[in-house]
Amino acid sequence: MKRLILIWGCLAVLICLTSGPAFANKSAVSIEMPGSVEKDSEVVIRLKVIHSGNSYFHYTKWLKVQVDGKPVAQWEYVNSNRPEEATFTKEVKIKVSGNTEIIAEASCNIHGSSGPAKATILVPGAGANP
Repeated sequence: MKRLILIWGCLAVLICLTSGPAFANKSAVSIEMPGSVEKDSEVVIRLKVIHSGNSYFHYTKWLKVQVDGKPVAQWEYVNSNRPEEATFTKEVKIKVSGNTEIIAEASCNIHGSSGPAKATILVPGAGANP
């Protein structure tokens, strides 16, 4: 009888640890920034990472930001140095001299990424990116 209870207990733990969507999701990012600014302005971009898990075994593994296709910031996390919360915010300051495309993406160490978030800052009179 004890063996049967042990087997069922192990099976229940295994199901809980592997049933991804019921307890967690992919990491997602939203970008908060002004929609338009004057040329040569310094802009603060806020990146909000949304994820339902933040434990030793399950957390956001990385967050990356690109401005006009070039990497400008990256945060890497490990199980002993995880994000402060499951949902957290990071900021990046950039100088905007023309229309600027921002791409940000985060990834869960188990489930991966929900895909990149994209946004554009417009500079009146700038036209297309140089």
